[in-house]
Amino acid sequence: MEIVLIRHTSVDVPPGVCYGQTDVPLKPSFEQEAAVTKENLKVYLPFDHVYTSPLTRCVRLASYCGYPDAERDRRIMEINFGDWEMKPFDRNDDPRLQEWYADYLNVVATGGESFAMQYQRVSSFLDELKTKPYQQVAIFAHGGVLICAQIYAGLIKAEEAFNALTPYGGIIRIEV
Repeated sequence: MEIVLIRHTSVDVPPGVCYGQTDVPLKPSFEQEAAVTKENLKVYLPFDHVYTSPLTRCVRLASYCGYPDAERDRRIMEINFGDWEMKPFDRNDDPRLQEWYADYLNVVATGGESFAMQYQRVSSFLDELKTKPYQQVAIFAHGGVLICAQIYAGLIKAEEAFNALTPYGGIIRIEV
């Protein structure tokens, strides 16, 4: 099965602010960015099925690209940063943040989840998806989800995760 993963467009959040699962607004440049993504997506058409994270930034891009009825699945939401959400990283005085920087794969964000926990839920989604009769699927999701999918497909190692962040509106393809 070929899976095409599309990252949402730019968010209207100040640089350095942790937003994770917060349903943040998109930048005013959404339509211009989405038009580029929609054009780039044409080489992958058609899709047997389309999924999206339920967060507005993904649903809106899926709708713009012609998939207003994309199936929503919470397992493909961004990592839950819990108490850190909507706080600037450089002004977060939670001592766990330093632990997380040292071991982001396993350290759980206060009130949230670890990268390993996010990987488990994305893997669960992809394991289930492999049982479906689809040949080609599109998934509108988040940077962390796209990283998890690349690890799942064996394209990168977990330790390389944050070096593999897909740009806003970017597209990657994996085979499972």
